Amino acid sequence: MARIIGLICFLFGFCAPAYALPDHGYNYSYWGEAEPAPYPYLAEKKITGTSLGIGHFNVPQDVFAAGDRRIYIADTGNNRIVCLDESGHLIRVIDGFDYGGRSDGFNKPYGVYVDARNDIYVADTFNGRIVKLSNEGTFIAAFGPPESNIIPQDFQYFPLKLNVDRTNRIYVVAQGAYEGIMELDAGGSFKGYVGTNKVRFSPADLLWKRISTREQTEQMELFLPVEFSNLDLDERGFIYAVSSEINASTPIKRFNPAGEDILRREGYFDPRGDVSVIPLDASQTDAPALRNEGSSRFIDIVTDEGGMYSGLDSKRNRIFTYDRDGNLLYQFGGVGTHENYFQKPIAIAMLGDRMAVLDNEMNRLTIFAPTRYGALIREAIKANFNGRAEEAAAAWEEVLRLNANFDIAYIGMGKAHLKQNENKLAMSYFENGNNRKYYSEAFKRYRSEVVWNHFGTIMMVGLGAAALAIAGRVYWARRRPQLYFVDAGVARAPFYTLFRPFSGFWELKYEGKGRVKIALFIVLALIVTMILKRQYAGFVVNFNKPDELNSMDELIYIVMPFLLFCVSNWSLTTLMDGEGKFREIVMTVGYAMLPLVLVYAPQIAFSNMITLDEAPFYYLIETIAAIWFLWLLFVGLMTVHQYSIFKTALTLLLTLVVMAFVVFLGILIFSLLQQMTAFIISVATEIRARL
Repeated sequence: MARIIGLICFLFGFCAPAYALPDHGYNYSYWGEAEPAPYPYLAEKKITGTSLGIGHFNVPQDVFAAGDRRIYIADTGNNRIVCLDESGHLIRVIDGFDYGGRSDGFNKPYGVYVDARNDIYVADTFNGRIVKLSNEGTFIAAFGPPESNIIPQDFQYFPLKLNVDRTNRIYVVAQGAYEGIMELDAGGSFKGYVGTNKVRFSPADLLWKRISTREQTEQMELFLPVEFSNLDLDERGFIYAVSSEINASTPIKRFNPAGEDILRREGYFDPRGDVSVIPLDASQTDAPALRNEGSSRFIDIVTDEGGMYSGLDSKRNRIFTYDRDGNLLYQFGGVGTHENYFQKPIAIAMLGDRMAVLDNEMNRLTIFAPTRYGALIREAIKANFNGRAEEAAAAWEEVLRLNANFDIAYIGMGKAHLKQNENKLAMSYFENGNNRKYYSEAFKRYRSEVVWNHFGTIMMVGLGAAALAIAGRVYWARRRPQLYFVDAGVARAPFYTLFRPFSGFWELKYEGKGRVKIALFIVLALIVTMILKRQYAGFVVNFNKPDELNSMDELIYIVMPFLLFCVSNWSLTTLMDGEGKFREIVMTVGYAMLPLVLVYAPQIAFSNMITLDEAPFYYLIETIAAIWFLWLLFVGLMTVHQYSIFKTALTLLLTLVVMAFVVFLGILIFSLLQQMTAFIISVATEIRARL
């Protein structure tokens, strides 16, 4: 018996599965990195024409879920509409209807929609019309090609996708309708275009078009916007539309009745699918080797509860779901033959919390059900949307137990605590979620709370500090002799130079009050200050990634430019009759850096006391410090070299040119040494191999 069991185990050990699903999906962090995440959806049921007993589907192009959760499939190649119940069981097949006393049918229907009265609208594409049927398939009306003066005369009407609002206005995505989405009234009359994509062209194309002759211009291709590929309406009647444009910055749009894009884009990245991709141009998109590269290309969109919406990416066969603010909640799918993957997904529809995905290459409809992870995210979003903060917080807490990398969950927890006036706790969650907008709001409330509760203490400390400052100033004023000329010592020279640069740098050069070691100490102090600033600056102004902070960077970005500038300036001014010595140039540049040290140090403390609305003051202080540094540098070089204003400015510009040239030579020499080393290693390897 043991031998039989062992033989069975041995045989099954060599039986690899035909396909395997990875143990996790991914989501994007604030830094644009793909972080592992649990799967939000998994396949629950596969439906094919054969399983329904109606023959194979033939390149179906659309799926729609009605209000009663019946499923309608536009089986394009078979010229029919297939109606299923919520469980995927066949109800009826509509492949013909009686039209004016004669039998009629569809010719490659690409789109289907069902309104609140369960009337069926079919985009009968190759017949150039929209057919309206009752729920039983009885003919109601047909709307042929729209007529209007604003429609191009050579336009051929091929309706692809459609949707209907509460007032029975029909919105149609038609092939070649570059002007936007076509709007028809309840009777099928054309009312105008809604929304449009902007024309995209390169500056080189525009320049060439401007300088070309009329004959050349007439032979050029027109700059046309990309047509929309699909649309859907949300509960409020706003139109969500997608386009499959390559490298589109806004592939998903939300139009109001005026045709303005009002989609919220408040997430880390705009809703555009995959973020970390290699951009491709139009000539590369069809290359087999680059199948999985390039931007996402959306071909369908579906609105959802709680302000959520999902887009179908045909580039990598994935579905991306966003909340109403444009935050990516989750994604699933991919390229493959596994039931959770697709070969060529073409349309999606929502069945409550479940999702139906139509694959027109595998000719199947797959019903996906949310996992616990996906269900919790949806529960949290809907609870927050409806103002149930406690329920949202509980759901987000469970989400974080399943995925501690999910930044949006931290933001959700922060919002829930913010609604409950737990401001300090909300701040910590917003910081973990890298959301400065809501962190700033929580901090503003927390700051007001602290000031209100400790107002007396704060006033006493402030008044005491002011009194000490005044007393100290009076004391030192009485002790200091009243002289018209103040002799600044060596140690005080850098501070004297801050406010009297002409006198200070003159004394540095001609009275020997400058010291190289003091200049180098200021450079060292600046390095330390910059390290502290990068590490401890307030969250609202600190955009540094913690795990990428490296103190050695400051040596590269401060010490190297400092030395390079000093050497370049000395080399140049030696040839331009400059009187400054190398040590004087070093002292001048070092002393000029003192404002940066003196400003940056208190700026770190200030940055931890401000909100996002007050951040401009932080950057104003930084700008003042930079201008102060440049002013001291200019005056110092003009003084030590005894140049005019014009010659000093010219020398500074030429110094930058010399610095760039030195960097170029350094890179060139490094590259040559690298190639020589590689050549020597290869020769040595070849000799060793032959010996």
